[in-house]
Amino acid sequence: MTGKALELKVLLEPTVRGLGLELLGVEFSPASGNALLRLYIDARERLVSIEDCEAVSREVSANLDVNDPIASQYTLEVSSPGIDRPLFTLAQFARQIGEQVKISLSLPQEGRRRLQGKVLSVGESGIVLDVDGREFTVTIGNVDKARLVPDLVALGLVAEPKGGRRKPAPKKL
Repeated sequence: MTGKALELKVLLEPTVRGLGLELLGVEFSPASGNALLRLYIDARERLVSIEDCEAVSREVSANLDVNDPIASQYTLEVSSPGIDRPLFTLAQFARQIGEQVKISLSLPQEGRRRLQGKVLSVGESGIVLDVDGREFTVTIGNVDKARLVPDLVALGLVAEPKGGRRKPAPKKL
């Protein structure tokens, strides 16, 4: 999260929590004419409803009107995380151990700015991924954007490829 997004998360988190929801993260995209403020909310024990998004939008709008942290015009969007949920914190990555994620880095690491791999572990040193068969550690401070890559076959949203799932190629010795 950018500095402004983090500032807005700190300001708005108590409002969202007061509605019994979790503020997963904040995206803030400044623009000359109309900035975009996007909030991702979650409800731990159930799915996020339209009513949840509407309630958060109303309460957050009131908070933003009072505190006025954004100098320009902006559009407020409140969203559930969806099946390709964005990941903002180490705790969110830790809940995805064993899952595939896509990460865009703020600064290149080993010549790469984009990574896709399975989350192996999460610790103080960062997120350890299996990227193309090798371990890659990314610090949370170098994550620009990250999303879960859903297994559409396992979710029943696409048919399994003919001949069953592809098996990984054997490792060469």
